[in-house]
Amino acid sequence: MGNALRLLFAKLCEPSDSGGVTAETVGVSALAHDLYNFEITNQVPRELCKHVVSSRKAQCNWYKNLAGAWRETKPPPKSEEEASRLVIQTLKRHQKADVEGLLAFYGLPLPHSLVELTTWAPPSEPQGLKFELHTIPVDPRAVADGDTITVYVSVADPRESANVPRVVQVAADEKAKARARRNYGDADELHKLIIDAGYRVINLQNEEVLARKYRIQLRGIDAPKREMPFGQEAKEELVKIVQNKCLRVLVFGEDRYGRCLGDVYCNGIFVQELMIKKGLAWHYKAYDRRPELAKWEKEARAKQVGLWSSLNPEMPWEWRKDRRESR
Repeated sequence: MGNALRLLFAKLCEPSDSGGVTAETVGVSALAHDLYNFEITNQVPRELCKHVVSSRKAQCNWYKNLAGAWRETKPPPKSEEEASRLVIQTLKRHQKADVEGLLAFYGLPLPHSLVELTTWAPPSEPQGLKFELHTIPVDPRAVADGDTITVYVSVADPRESANVPRVVQVAADEKAKARARRNYGDADELHKLIIDAGYRVINLQNEEVLARKYRIQLRGIDAPKREMPFGQEAKEELVKIVQNKCLRVLVFGEDRYGRCLGDVYCNGIFVQELMIKKGLAWHYKAYDRRPELAKWEKEARAKQVGLWSSLNPEMPWEWRKDRRESR
C-alpha cells in the first residue's frame, strides 16, 4: 500500500542530516511524504492547523482521500501544478479556505494561478481522422520544441503488430541474443538496422519493447522556436506536460516534413489547449480554423500571459520566412 507515494518520496525528497525531512521542505515531495506517512500513522502534519479552518478529524479525511487519489493517478503527480490540480479536484466539495490553506501549506499553486481547462473533447468520430495512436511513456528528450514530439508505439499494439517488417522483428530478436552473448558489435549493427527502419528497442520497466517511431506535429498550433523569445519556455512546458506519460494521439494527416499532424491528449488534458492558454503557442489559423483554438488564444491575449506579455510578439511563421529569405 502506498507504493507510488513511497517511490516518489524516495526520488524527490532528500533526507536531512538527522535522517528525516526538514521542516522547510515544501512542494510535491513534502505532500508525497506526508501522504505516505498518513497511511502508516493516520497522523496529519501538526502545523497544518495554522493554515486551515476545519477540524483535525476533517483533515484526516482529506489525507485519506488524497492518498487514494494519488495512488490511482498513473504516473503520480511530479510537478507542482499536477499536485495542485489533484488536491483541488479531490477536495472540490470542501471549503475554499481549507483547499487554499492546504495548498499554501505545501507551497503549491493556488486555483487562481492555474490555467482553467475545459472539458472539451473531440467527437467520437472526428472529421478527417486517419488513425489513432496510444504511445508508450514519452522520453523528455523526445520533445524538440513547443509543438513537436517524437513518440513510440509498441508493436504489441493491434494496429502495429500486423505491419512490423519481418526484417525488423528478426533483427530485434537477434539483437537480444547478441547482447546475451556479449557480442556488442553485432548488437550495434542490428540496432542501426532497426533504427533506420523507423523502429527502436526501448527498455521499459526492465523489459525490452520493440516500438515504432512517430514524429508528431501538434495540429493547429505554432509555438515559438527555441531561438525565439519564449521558445525555451514553450519547450519546457511541453516537456512538463508529457514527460514519462502515455499519450493518446489522433492523427489527421501528414505535413511536408513527414510528421503526423495530431491532436494530443495526456491524462485527459488536451495538450494544444494548455499550450495556447498558457500563452506559449499561437493558433495556426492558416491551417486550422477550429473556433475553440481562436477563443483560447483570445483569452490568453487578454490576460497577457506568456508571449502575449510582449508588446509585439513575432509570429513563428514570419520568423521562419525571414530566416529562409536571409539564407
